[in-house]
Amino acid sequence: MSVVAAIDCGTNSIRLLVTDGDRDLTREMTIVRLGQGVDRTGRLDPEAVERTRLALVGYAKRISVFGVTALRMVATSATRDASNRADFVSMVRGVLGVDPEVVSGEEEARLSYAGATSGVELAYPALVADIGGGSTELVLGDGPGRDAVRAARSVDIGCVRLTERRLHSDPPAPEEVRLAQSDIDAAIADARQVVPLGDASSFVGLAGSVTTVVAHALGLASYDAERIHGARIPAADAYAACSDLLNRSRADRAALPFMHPGRVDVIGGGAMVVAAALAASGCPELIASERDILDGIAAGLLTRLAR
Repeated sequence: MSVVAAIDCGTNSIRLLVTDGDRDLTREMTIVRLGQGVDRTGRLDPEAVERTRLALVGYAKRISVFGVTALRMVATSATRDASNRADFVSMVRGVLGVDPEVVSGEEEARLSYAGATSGVELAYPALVADIGGGSTELVLGDGPGRDAVRAARSVDIGCVRLTERRLHSDPPAPEEVRLAQSDIDAAIADARQVVPLGDASSFVGLAGSVTTVVAHALGLASYDAERIHGARIPAADAYAACSDLLNRSRADRAALPFMHPGRVDVIGGGAMVVAAALAASGCPELIASERDILDGIAAGLLTRLAR
């Protein structure tokens, strides 16, 4: 039986999935904030790259334990935007022995859609929103799997990018929120030119901003992936949870029992994007998926090995 490893390196976190296709052998996440300052400088910060390197060293050890036969690492928004990404690629090669694939926004969207639509009962067409640190992928598909994608668009709004650009006060000031909302509205309008958002019969959200909003709406006493995966949150409850997270102070957010420390400062921006994407779909509920781009990467590797 083949064992594969998928690594997703985003703007806020880096994540590892090792699987044999039937079960996850390990699924891990580390907040490294690789995209720190990229929106302002156009370059990856050396300290952020070092945090990422240390995380990868740990992942490499785990990968060796499981006897992985194929490995793919995908790097997304922050790395796409960085002028010094060649240095990052060299670092990854030195740690893992493979180059990271700096994928386009469209490829990121297709991988996310493939992962999100696996193992969840959905009404189609389905709109998948992958809300990351630097970008958000909006993907409409007519069935499960990447080949069912009808239209996709990646837009430069994410929890880290919005926080660094607009949301500086604690809690965010009304004018900051207004400016952030203007950025989000412009991005949604851009996506709508390519993706018929209103055609969706179901809305699926994934990544940390979404799962944190869902944990809040469910009132969880701790983060519980099993309860979050497949949860269906009425739109009104989702909007209320988003608004509450945005308007809390960072200290109040940190006190929430399900809150990851690495999301405390950026969840307000992420929650704004969650609310806007859900509203754009017109769907009556938010369906949460714990399956995402990692699962899409792993599925592709397993398919290749089976040929």
